[in-house]
Parts: sequence; structure tokens; C-alpha cells
Amino acid sequence: MEAFHFATTTDLSELSVHVKIDRLDGHQKPIPYSVLLKRPDLRHRASNTNPHSELYVTAQIWADSKPLTVEVQTAYKSFKNARIWGEWLPLPITYASLSVSAQLAITVWDLSPAEDKDSDRHAIPFGGTTIPLFDKDNTLHNGRQRCRIHRFKAADGLSNTTTPWVIPPARKGRNDAPQEHTVDEQIAEMQRLEELLKKQEMGDIPETLWLDKLVFRKMEQIKEKAIKAEHAAMNSRKSRPNGVSGHDGQDAEDDIFYLDIELPRFDHSIVFTDNEYPPPPVSDIKLLSDSEIRLRPPPEVSFGPGIGNEDAEAGRLVRIYDPEIGRRANPAEDKHRELMRSQQTDSLDRDRKPNVHVRDKLLELLNRGPLDEITTQERDEIWKFRYFLSTKKRALTKFVKCVNWHNEREARQSAPMLDKWAEIDVDDALELLGSQFDHPVVRSYAVERLKKADDDELQLYLLQLVQALKYEAAGDGDDSSLARFLVTRAANSLALGNFLFWYLVVEVSDSSSDQAPEHRELFAKVEYDFMTELEITPEGTEIRKTFRRQVELLTVLGKLSKEVRYGGGDRPTKITRLKKALADPKNDLLSFDPLPLPLDPSVLINGIYPDDCNVLKSSLLPIVLNFRTTNNTKYPIIFKTGDDLRQDQLVIQIITLMDQLLKKENLDLKLTPYRILATSASTGAFQFIPSMSLAAALQRHKGSLLSYLRANNPDDAAPLGVRKEAMDTYIKSCAGYSVITYLLGVGDRHLDNLLISPSGAFFHVDFGYILGRDPKPYAPQMKIAPQMIEGMGGPEHPNYLAFKEYCFTAWSTLRKSSNLILNLFALMKEANIPDIKVEREGSVRKVEQRMWLGKSDGDAGREFEKLIEESVNDRMAGVIDAAHDWMQWLKK
Repeated sequence: MEAFHFATTTDLSELSVHVKIDRLDGHQKPIPYSVLLKRPDLRHRASNTNPHSELYVTAQIWADSKPLTVEVQTAYKSFKNARIWGEWLPLPITYASLSVSAQLAITVWDLSPAEDKDSDRHAIPFGGTTIPLFDKDNTLHNGRQRCRIHRFKAADGLSNTTTPWVIPPARKGRNDAPQEHTVDEQIAEMQRLEELLKKQEMGDIPETLWLDKLVFRKMEQIKEKAIKAEHAAMNSRKSRPNGVSGHDGQDAEDDIFYLDIELPRFDHSIVFTDNEYPPPPVSDIKLLSDSEIRLRPPPEVSFGPGIGNEDAEAGRLVRIYDPEIGRRANPAEDKHRELMRSQQTDSLDRDRKPNVHVRDKLLELLNRGPLDEITTQERDEIWKFRYFLSTKKRALTKFVKCVNWHNEREARQSAPMLDKWAEIDVDDALELLGSQFDHPVVRSYAVERLKKADDDELQLYLLQLVQALKYEAAGDGDDSSLARFLVTRAANSLALGNFLFWYLVVEVSDSSSDQAPEHRELFAKVEYDFMTELEITPEGTEIRKTFRRQVELLTVLGKLSKEVRYGGGDRPTKITRLKKALADPKNDLLSFDPLPLPLDPSVLINGIYPDDCNVLKSSLLPIVLNFRTTNNTKYPIIFKTGDDLRQDQLVIQIITLMDQLLKKENLDLKLTPYRILATSASTGAFQFIPSMSLAAALQRHKGSLLSYLRANNPDDAAPLGVRKEAMDTYIKSCAGYSVITYLLGVGDRHLDNLLISPSGAFFHVDFGYILGRDPKPYAPQMKIAPQMIEGMGGPEHPNYLAFKEYCFTAWSTLRKSSNLILNLFALMKEANIPDIKVEREGSVRKVEQRMWLGKSDGDAGREFEKLIEESVNDRMAGVIDAAHDWMQWLKK
């Protein structure tokens, strides 16, 4: 099958429609003198006085019986022997904007100042024709076209036009007498010659100048004969049932005229293609996946009464889908608010003061969380009393939400208010960097607030700030105020620069389908700008060399980790092979120049201990390495290949933040937020804390954690025989991790990923399931194993009461900082983290639900105390631990 080459109308997005008005051919019957006596105004009509009078032509695009463009008109031109314009008319519309029903309405106008009384044209229609721009195959017409002119009619451009460019053949009746086909043969011959002429113009027929001149003269003669023959044939029909009268009493069919036009030619056929617009959203309200609300009801079949249904009345109920149910914004209300705000002036608003009732409502509104919606009425109240609220820093985020920043006038009116507002806290500044705030003024204001934070505080939020770059306005991500701020601050701080570099490296290396290509390019551009900024700083060149050496070091470790994992042999063989590779001079790991450790740049390492390494018993076979620091101390790490540590990295970052928040309230719960760093989408390293799993400790000490604590921290004079500092550390760390893992919804908790160190510090590891996800059914919301309570002395011991008090105090303290925690998770909702990808919008809600923000402090406290008791007495948790131990025994 021969290939068919074509282009589409959407490819012609910059080319406007053109038409060439060539010439007018035809025969006009003279007006009898008797008619002129009755109609003296006809004597002033130009076409009646001169067969080659001045006419002008207008063209206009129509579609679906509606005009798409204004009319365009030919220039004035006088004629001598024939009406030939030869003028191209550009129409103010592109081919890409045409619809498939587009038609070209062309009207020839006759000058007649005496007859034109309704307009200033001083002309009446000489005739009109309407030609579709696309044929029945939706292909664009091109080249010469011969259009029939309908006398005394202006082209209407309607779908069922009365001025078609081709007259359809009349339908013959059964009793009609046979007619001669002489006229039809002449018209057919004329059309055949027109087609040959088109082919010659397209280059399909070669040109022969001397012969072409003769052919063209002959064609003109054939045209004239065909028109006269057609005119004579029509005059011979004396009985016409539907004659159309002209303006002068003549029959409109007495005059036959054809207008020759020319449409642009293209190298290929142009096929109509409609613009594919995205379907309108069913709703702009985003619901949780487990919500019972369904904005689009499922399709259903409803039978009539008594048909296929036992209940005769059931068939009379018809469910109708109303798309406006799911709309967050009401267009009518938006327009009303815009009109109201445009009428109000700043001078009036400055003096507005709310009454007691409105003031209490506004103050209650300020205490709401960042995820709570603001109603239309509340938005109006906030705008109305914005000057009154400007002294309250918690009100700024609410004010920003009530402004339509896509409205230029409203944004221009609201922008100066940001500088007059009371200085906001960091948690509110982080909220303004979220996905719903893309206006550069708002985001720049948030960045200005972040500039006042020191490097240590900024490092706590750096992971989220990198993800916030995704929410910048399209095209501004790599040159936004946030990107410039991060690059500038990181270039002047080794710690910030170290983590910014590795966060960007991981995002750039993520080639999965969940990472959008534009985001990958964005992070690559920011990384390039960071490297460029380093060249300006005094120590920038050395810092760039440091990053390169870190990459080389981790590349070697990744290579060794893969060889251990995929190499043959049992575990002792793998350990021997690892020691040999570490001691190999080719790997340059025994000794090197001091290098900041990527996990903790404050630690300088200068070598590795090849004999002090290990391979852990795990499916991924992570390796344990001991680096030598410049202080001649060991810094153990675990390097892992084949696992994405970004989720663990997020959890440890949140634990570190919560530890800082608790310490600010003088509550040190002895947490162990170990260092962790994802170095790519499949590799990473974390600090190794000398410890033992609860399962191992219980096995070694005959099922008693209290015995483990006594063995490592003996004190005969202390209660329970455990040194007081160690018991306090154990109780506080148990309380802290119980609360934090509950808030984060950490799942898959068993005695193998609950660890305890010799000092009594208790902590969790392996955060493969968070935000309420758990591979085991009926898992408790808070992991408080009976063995943990036994280590405190049992549920009757005062230590257990102290444990519950620490739990409640920690939970209450973190609940007060809910805005900061929720805003950090909101910034991570587009991150390529497994448990966040499952439900991006719902991930933040799940954290919010565990804080019970909708309840008062008293009610929430009682519910939390009840939760602790239920978790301690949960028998299902013991069954899950027993099942886990049994599965581990089977694997061994």
C-alpha cells in the first residue's frame, strides 16, 4: 500500500487563512426599458449601466452558523474587458483555530447608492457563494475553485446555506420528459479542463508556453459557450415552480455567474485535527481514598416499575449526576467577591474593627490547622478585617489563602500587606512554600523569613525545602527565590552544602517513572547553579573537590557491597572477601587525606579498618564498616545496596526534629536519631549504633529485659538493681519512641527491629512501613510490648506510671507543634517515597488524625491515655510477635 503523507491543521498554528479572489465570469440579461421606467433607481446600479462595472468582494469565515471573523474586502479596482481582481485576502484566523464545519462566505457587492438605505455600504449584493474549507474527508480544500454565484443574495455562511458553491442536481420525477444533455456535456468538459489546469499548476503536467497560450484561449471560449448554453437552457424552461425574484423584478436564475477563487496549496494534504483539551475535572475537591463521598456515582441500570425488581417503587428513583456538587469554588460567589473587593478602599478598611462575636470567630479561625478549609464567608471576613488581623502573625497564612493571587488586581492590592504583617514563625513560612501557593510574591516572602533561621535550624528542614522546589511556578523553579536562597546559603556552609549536594544527587539519579522528567531537569539545574556558586566563594574549589572525593568513596563502597551481595559463597566467605577488598591498595581505602563523612560532615575520616568489618544476616546483606577518624576513633556505618533509604531518611529527620522540639520544652527523652543518608535511589548508608534487638536480649537473658539492664548497669542500692541513669534513659526513650512511632504510623513493629543499647537507650530501626501501613493484620496503633513494661518493673511499678506521664507530656508537646510537622509532610507529598506515593494527598491527613486536633486538650488527653492502656493490653500484638518469631525460626 502506497504511503499517504499529510499534515494536520494543528501544525499550521501560525499561518492565517488566505483566499485569492481571481475573476468573475457570467452572463447578465439586460433589463427591459419598461422595467427601468417603473424602477428609475435601477438606472443608478453600476452593473446595469456597464457589463464590466466596478464590483468589490468581501469574505468571512463562518462555522456552525456563526461568524468566526470580521469581513475582509478587496481593494477598489476598475475593469475594462473583464472583472479580474487577482488579489489575496488574509483572514484574521489561523488554520489551527478552524473547526471542521468552517465555511468561507464570499459576497460580491454592486455599487448602488440610491438603493442602499440601511447601511453606509452604498451597495447591494450582486451575489454570494459559500464554500466549505474542508471536504467530506475532512481534508482542506486547495488550489482553484469555481463557485456558483447566487444573484442578489449575500452569502449567509449557515450550516444549511442557501448560497452553496455547487448547485446540487435537481431530483427528477417519474413523469418528467427526457431532456437533452448537451448543456451537461459542455459543463462537464469545462470542469475537466479546470482539473487539468489545477494539475498543471501543481506541477503534475509540464508547461509548454506556446501551446498553453492556445489552450487558455480555447478554455475561455469553452467557458463562455458553457455559460451561455446553461443560460439558454434555463430560459427555455417556461414553467419553474420555485422561481426566485430579484430586486429588479427579474428572476434570479436568469443570470448565471461563477466566481473563480484560489486557496493556498501545500506540499501535502492538510487533514483537520481538533485540539485535544483535557477533560474538565469532575471536582476540584481532593478526597481521601477511603472517603465514603463519591463525586461521580457509579453507572447503574434502573428498570421501570415492576420490571426485574421485586420492589415496584424502586425503579422510579433516578440518580442524576450534578457536576457542581464537587466544586470547591462557586463562580458566582467568586465574581461577587471580586466586585465587592474592588469597591472597598484601603482607607475604609483600615478603620474597620470587628464586634465581639466576629472577633471570637476570627480568633477561633486562627487556631485551625493548615489542612482545614476556609469557607467563602470566612474568606470575606478575613479580607474585611485584614488590617485588624495584621498584628497577629498566625493570621497571615489565612489571609494569603483568602486572596485570589491569579487575579492581577487583587494580587497587586494584597502584596503590600505582607510586608506590614507581624513576622511569622518558621512553620507558617513552610506552609507558604506548599503546592497551593505558587505566586512568586508569596514564596519570596516565605524565603525572606527563612533567611533569619540559622544553619542548624535550616538543616532540619532542608530535605523538605529541596522538595518544595517542585511547587515553584512553571519555568521559575531553578531561578526562583527559594532556589537562589538554598544555593547561596549552602555555598557558605559545609554542612548545608554537603546535604544539599547529596539530596540533589539522589533526585537527579532517580530515573523511575514516578520522578517527572521536568523535576529531574530542575534538580540538575539547581545542582549546576550550586557548583557554579561554589566557584565564587573563597573555599569553593576545595569544597567541590571534597564532594568529588565523597562520590568516589561511596562509588567504591557501592561496588564492594554489590560484590558481597551477588558474589557466591556463604556468609564467612563473603566476610573474608570483603576484608580482602578493603585492604586492597587499588581501592585506596586504608588511608587517605581527611575527608568529611557524607553522613556527618562534622566528622573527618582518613581511613578504614579492613579487619573490623562484617556482613549482616539480612536478605540484602548490608556491610558494616568502621572508618578511622582524625581523632583515631572508630565511626561505624552500615552500607546498603538494593534498598531506597529515602523513607528511612525522612523518618529519622522527623525524629530529629521532634527531639529538638521536646528539648526546647526541657524534655529530653534520650532519643537516638542516628545519622542516615540516601546516596542514590538504591544505595545508602546509616550510622551503626552498638545495640541489641529485644529478641536477642530476651533470648540471652531468659526472657527478661530487666535482667539485661541489670547486667549492663548494675547497682545494688538502686530500685530493681539497675543504675538510676540507665533506668531513666530506658523509660524516657521507650516513651519517646512509642509516641513518635504512633504519630508517624510506623508499621511492621516486632522485637527484631526494636533495639536497646547497653546504656539503656531504646530505639526503633527499619521504617519500611509508615503512615499507618502494616503488612500484618490487626496490628496495634502504638507498639508497647509487654516485655518493654517488664523492663520497667511491671505495670504495678511506679516506673510504669512515669512512663505514661512521659508519653502524655511528649504527645501534648508535639501536638502543640502540629503545624510544623504537618507542613513538613505536606512539602513531601510529591516525593518519590513508597508510603507517600500510595496516597499523596492522604498522607498528611493520616498524621493529622493521630494528633486529634479537632478535640479539646482534655478530651484528647483522655483518649490518648486510653490508647496507651489498649496498646499495653493488646493480646493481638503478642500473637503477631509469636507468629513473626515462628517465621524467623522457619527461615533459619
